[in-house]
Amino acid sequence: MPFVEAFRQFQFKAKRENFCTVHVSLVPQPSTTGEQKTKPTQISVRALRGLGLSPDLIICRSSMPIEMPVKEKISMFCHVKPEQVICIHDVSSTYRVPMLLEGQGVVKYFKERLSLPIGDSETHLLFKWRNMADRYDKLQKACTIALVGKYTKLRDCYSSVFKALEHSALAINHKLNLMYIDSLDLEQITKAEDPVKFHEAWQKLCKADGILVPGGFGTRGTLGKLQAISLARAKKIPFLGICLGMQLAVIEFARNCLNLKDADSTEFEPNASIPLVIDMPEHNPGELEGTMRLGSRRTVFRTEDSILRKLYGDVPFIEERHRHRYEVNPKMISQFEQKGLNFVGQDVDGKRMEIIELANHPYFVGVQFHPEFSSRPLKPSPPYLGLLLAATGNLNAYMQQGCQLASSLWSN
Repeated sequence: MPFVEAFRQFQFKAKRENFCTVHVSLVPQPSTTGEQKTKPTQISVRALRGLGLSPDLIICRSSMPIEMPVKEKISMFCHVKPEQVICIHDVSSTYRVPMLLEGQGVVKYFKERLSLPIGDSETHLLFKWRNMADRYDKLQKACTIALVGKYTKLRDCYSSVFKALEHSALAINHKLNLMYIDSLDLEQITKAEDPVKFHEAWQKLCKADGILVPGGFGTRGTLGKLQAISLARAKKIPFLGICLGMQLAVIEFARNCLNLKDADSTEFEPNASIPLVIDMPEHNPGELEGTMRLGSRRTVFRTEDSILRKLYGDVPFIEERHRHRYEVNPKMISQFEQKGLNFVGQDVDGKRMEIIELANHPYFVGVQFHPEFSSRPLKPSPPYLGLLLAATGNLNAYMQQGCQLASSLWSN
């Protein structure tokens, strides 16, 4: 395994005081005997040592708490101290795991082993984390969000989106009920081939408190996404479009509100008569390698009258991560703003459209960037937080309180 060899070599370059090896191993407990088995851990540690790495900590995963004799056995046969054997059993949520680690001295171990400057601020952070985990276990209310995408059969594709939604739901004391809807199931082709699947998809979409269309590539499923966006706009269902989701929201508005029926993206139709979403100037059509606009980029708010600006803390600009190679055609912006679709955020040069907001709508927002990448459990992403607040009917009250993302949320 190349990465193991890379770690083996790296430990000498980094030196022991800067390098720590943590080995994670399963401790199975067969239902036939109920005995926790240490042999898999012994064998895996022996194999790791044979590859030139010695574990500083052994993390033992199990369904039930590991008994002390089992822990001592692992310590003896794996040549580590008992306090270096950390036991992580199944808990009510992953948010409980850091507390299990801290309770077994992992923080103290790393502080001493790596000479880390851990002080009172980290202790306070752990206190806030514990309160958050307690609240997660006591949630009663639920909020249903429909994620309309094309990769729903591989849900790991949307793991960062799911976590950003979960962070925001937890911040407002709600459980997240996320419904994955394959956008292809919303299209007429599915209605003809499988009417039951078609109607089930639309029933799920209509029951949602909010609709989210994430990023993606290619033409498959785009008609279904456009129909979901149209429903959100017309029925005033809270909506968030990410990357391609924002581009499709602009296309949907052009076709149905500006009567530009031929408006399209050059990604889908290279010779579109109304190229509303276009290749970026630095993108060479037909050459996909190395042509994406990537990394953290600054977005400047054009106006103070913006929902997202207030959710971000009323700042003049933000920095979020990008991953796209198409953008909204800046030559057509004025037509949209006359009809209420406002481009409230642009890049530093004022040429690239980064944020859209629809007037007279509870929450209809699109962003060209990917805010889910910077979402954290104790600091949810503002666009996602806005979606959850609107979906639960709390956005206006929250805006009136100043949109502060600090203590008022975590104290509930």
